[in-house]
Amino acid sequence: MSQRSLLLFALPLLSLACQGSTPPAGDAWIDVGTHRLHIHCEGEGQPPIIVDVGVGSSGEQWAALRRELAEVSRICTYDRAGYGESEAGPFPRDAGTVADELHALLRGAALPPPYLLVGHSLGGLHVQVYAARHPDEVAGLVLLDPPPLGWLRGESYPRLREMLARMTNEWQAQADRLAQSSDSAGQAQSRFLRTIASEHREMTGRSAAQVAAIETFGDIPLTVIASGVPNPLFGQIAEAYQRYWIEQSRKIATRSVRGEFILAEQSAHHLHRDAPHLVREAIEEMVREVRAARAAGTK
Repeated sequence: MSQRSLLLFALPLLSLACQGSTPPAGDAWIDVGTHRLHIHCEGEGQPPIIVDVGVGSSGEQWAALRRELAEVSRICTYDRAGYGESEAGPFPRDAGTVADELHALLRGAALPPPYLLVGHSLGGLHVQVYAARHPDEVAGLVLLDPPPLGWLRGESYPRLREMLARMTNEWQAQADRLAQSSDSAGQAQSRFLRTIASEHREMTGRSAAQVAAIETFGDIPLTVIASGVPNPLFGQIAEAYQRYWIEQSRKIATRSVRGEFILAEQSAHHLHRDAPHLVREAIEEMVREVRAARAAGTK
């Protein structure tokens, strides 16, 4: 098995979309100051549901759930800087930088807060930092298998941190080689690989520190869904690591007085693919909770 197959969260690399095509309905390209970001929205209603994906993933992997949730409220997926149809952004790509760009994107897209933020994997770090920086703009948080913070901070499982570092270095090396390419596709792939290498690197650096600094989300509704199926690529420590990851997710749920923890026992890391009904129900329940609170004048 090649090193590329050992991607920590087993997420596929996103094939970059071609630029310059006529955008379909629901798409927009928003200038966030240093670059433009692509966003796709469907449906109507409050609160807007905003989805941030995992490393190397794509909003289009949410297409089926996005259509279903569009019947409940407005829902938007977007391409982070360097992904898909978005332009590359400044480096390093840490959670604070991504959260600030998302803030500018939502304002530029004229989407009124408060938002229901949904973050899968690395996206879960980004939306936590967003909520800490803009609590009045967040109606609720749904975190899908966020990376275990203790591990990101170097408290345990050093062999898996070494695996992550190898993947980061491989992506960076590929990006450097492709940067010498004379064709636009190679240059675009280089920018993408450089982006995900930086995201991976900062996951155990600035991003982890930014999330660790968050003491509480106060009374912001928070649902954390953890996967129950170990990743076989982690070998003999897979089951123990999965138990550790679950407990780390359970701790995150305690950061809000309105926190809830859910274990998807039959799902692996890709909860939106393996347990879409559970994810949809959790988001729909939070939409109902937010609307009820607003109707009662309590939030």
